[in-house]
Amino acid sequence: MLTHTDLRELQTKSLKLQSWIRQQTFSPENEKTLRRFSSWEAAELIFGMNQSTFRGKLAADPTLPAGKVEPEGRQRWFTLEEINTLRRRLKPRGKTLQPNRPGARAFRTAIANFKGGAGKSTVALHMAHAAALDGYRVLCVDFDPQATLSHSMGLNDVSEEHTVWGIMARDLIRETEAQNNAPRGAASGTALPQRQIPSSITGLGLQDLRISDFIQPTNWPTIDLIPSCANAAFVEFASAQYRHLNPEWSFFAAMSRFLDQLPEDQWDLIFFDCPPAIGYQSMNAVFAADMLYIPSGPGYWEYDSTTSFIGQLSEALEDLAHGFEGTLSADKAQLPKVFHDIRFLLTRYEPGNDLHRAMFEAFGRVFEDTLCEHPIEMTRAVEQSGRFLSSIYEMDYRDMTRETWRRARASFDRAYAEMKTTLMPHWENMAAGAGGETLSADKVAERAGEGAEA
Repeated sequence: MLTHTDLRELQTKSLKLQSWIRQQTFSPENEKTLRRFSSWEAAELIFGMNQSTFRGKLAADPTLPAGKVEPEGRQRWFTLEEINTLRRRLKPRGKTLQPNRPGARAFRTAIANFKGGAGKSTVALHMAHAAALDGYRVLCVDFDPQATLSHSMGLNDVSEEHTVWGIMARDLIRETEAQNNAPRGAASGTALPQRQIPSSITGLGLQDLRISDFIQPTNWPTIDLIPSCANAAFVEFASAQYRHLNPEWSFFAAMSRFLDQLPEDQWDLIFFDCPPAIGYQSMNAVFAADMLYIPSGPGYWEYDSTTSFIGQLSEALEDLAHGFEGTLSADKAQLPKVFHDIRFLLTRYEPGNDLHRAMFEAFGRVFEDTLCEHPIEMTRAVEQSGRFLSSIYEMDYRDMTRETWRRARASFDRAYAEMKTTLMPHWENMAAGAGGETLSADKVAERAGEGAEA
C-alpha cells in the first residue's frame, strides 16, 4: 500500500537528480544566461535592415555599441542591452526603431486551455521573447503549478509565498480588512458580522509584502516574471478554504487588483500562462486579461476539448456574474467579464499533414475570423528547444543548420506579428478611453454553442 509518504520519498529522490539536470539544461553554474545575437540577426531579423547598411551605421558612429567579435570569427555579437541601445539611437531613413507603445497601461493576454499539451507554456515563452526582441518590456505571470514557464526562464528555487498563491492570500487579508472597516449596514442600524482570518494565514506576513516582492528578474533584461512552483499546487484547496472564510471575497479579481497597483509604464505587455484546468488560478488569469488566446493541437480530440473548454469557461464566467451581482463596488470588478478579443491558435501544426490541414479548415469554419491565420509549426528545432527548456530565440543557429533554425523562428515570428496586429487597435482604444469592442461571456457561450453544433 502506498501513501503520501511514498510520494514524498519519490520526490526526494527526484530532487537529488535535479541539480544534475539543470547543469545539462542550463550551465555549469545552474544559472540560465542569455546568449548574444549576431549582427545578421540584429540587422535582418530584429531591425529589419540590410546587413551592409547596419555595418555602415556602426562604422560611421564609433560611440555606438560595437558588439563582440568571437575568436576565429568575423561576425559581431551583441547583448540584448546593446541591441536596445542601438534601437534607441539608430534611425534608418529617419524612422525610429522603437516599438509602438500607446499611453495606456500594459496590455494583458491570457494563454489558456484546459487541454494538457496544447502548447500554452511554449506559446507564452515564445511570445514573451519575441516581444522583448521587438523592444517591449514584458511581465509574465506563471499560474501553472507545473512551473514550466518559470523553469524555462531560469527560476527554480521559488517559495510558494511569492507565487500567485501569495498574491491571492495577500488579497484575501486586505480585502477582508477593508470590508470589516467599511461602514456597512449603517442605514438599517444593523451591523454586519466581522470576517475573521485565522492566524495561520495572517501570521505568514503576506499582507505586509510589497507588490515588487512577487516579481523576479529573468535572464532576459527586459522580461520579469511572477513565478510558480510545485508547492503552489495546493492553491486550489487553499482558495476554497479562503472563500469559506469570507464568501464575499471576490477571489477571481485578486490578480486584477494586484496588477492595477503596478506602475502603468513599467511594462508594455503582460502574458499569463494558465494551468490546464478551470480553477481559482485560471479564473484569476482570465478575469485580469484584456485578450484571451486559446492554443490547441490540430487533432479532433484537441478540437473537442477546446470546444468543451470555451463552453465551461463561459458557464464559469456567467456564474461569477450572477453570483456576485450587486455585491461588488464598481472600482473593484466589472461584471460580466468582457474581453477586447478572443483568438484561437493552432500549435504543433505540420503543413504537409493532410489531417492537420483538414483540421485547420474545420477550426476556421467554426471560429472564423477568431482563428489565427498563422499556426505554430512543429519542426525539429522546436522539439529540440523544448527539450532544453528554451525558446527558439534563445537557441544559437550555429548548433543546427541556419535554414532549420530560421524556419522554426519564422513560424513564431509570424504568430507574434499576428498577435501584435490583433492587440494594437485595442491597446490604442484603451489609451484613448474608448474601450473598443469587447466580447462578453454571452458571446463566448454563443461561440461555444456554435462549436458544439459543428
